[in-house]
Amino acid sequence: MLDRRRRQFLTLLSSAAAAWPLAARAQQSMPVIGFMSARSPEDSVHLLEAFRRGLKEGGFVEGQNVVIEFRWARGEYDRLPEMAADLVSRRVSVLTAVGGDPSPRAAKRATSTIPIVFGIGGDPVRDGLVESFNRPGGNVTGVTLMTNLMESKRFGLLRDLVPDAQLVGALLNPSFAPSARQSQQIEEAARSIGQRLIVAKASTDEELDAAFTALVRERADALLVAADPYFDTRRDRIVGFAQRQRLPAIYHFREYVLAGGLLSYGISLTDAYRQFGVYTATILKGAKPADLPVLQPTKFELVINLKTAKTLGLKISDNLLTLADEVIE
Repeated sequence: MLDRRRRQFLTLLSSAAAAWPLAARAQQSMPVIGFMSARSPEDSVHLLEAFRRGLKEGGFVEGQNVVIEFRWARGEYDRLPEMAADLVSRRVSVLTAVGGDPSPRAAKRATSTIPIVFGIGGDPVRDGLVESFNRPGGNVTGVTLMTNLMESKRFGLLRDLVPDAQLVGALLNPSFAPSARQSQQIEEAARSIGQRLIVAKASTDEELDAAFTALVRERADALLVAADPYFDTRRDRIVGFAQRQRLPAIYHFREYVLAGGLLSYGISLTDAYRQFGVYTATILKGAKPADLPVLQPTKFELVINLKTAKTLGLKISDNLLTLADEVIE
């Protein structure tokens, strides 16, 4: 009797195992990508499409032969260390840390063994992420977007756009580690031409409202929004403020211009995310981060929204229109 019950139990057990969803059992043998970002999923839909496109170029399709675990900080940088530690504890195959400088920094502090693909806006050598661009060393490589290094260039373009501006405003996030260098770039650019400058700082929604108030109170004639993932997650609020105040503004990504902003200068973010996917796939196939050089952008794009310019009553110079890579009408 006992043997028969044991056989019945074992039969039931094996039947239950066979009934597990095939997809769930297949996922157990798939590599897992830990994807962490300082941004939010709502403003990154098109970027994830580009990332998945890069993965596919390398032979990986989510749900078929790879799994992706997503973590989003939504501009709250202090959440990133816990997210990185969580993904490391799950023993992901690759950690893709993007959406701004705080993400790869948290990832590197969390692991020295799991391969990391980063996206950073500054100099990864100076910031201690890699040993060199050509031979990164260690477990980290990726792409620098150079967004944090272009503030003086954007300041010059804004001045070309509004040459008669008496006071230029700059919006920076003091919680963003590169902000000190960004502020220095902007202040030096303003000082070199004798331009009056007001710097407004914000790292929370309450501080952002206060920064808007300060810019209105001081009667800024133009605005430079410094590169920062928190600002990316509040893109519509910032663009809306500039529109309401009829304030000519320059940004670091074309996404701001597509949302109604006036002018942007920087790299193609979708191209960068496709490359994140390509590098992640390359590592999944066995390449070591130490042997993959850090990639740098070769093209920067100037995008102008003529519709917004007309709304502001602003005449775009022929020189700027000639320089523009894209004009939105």
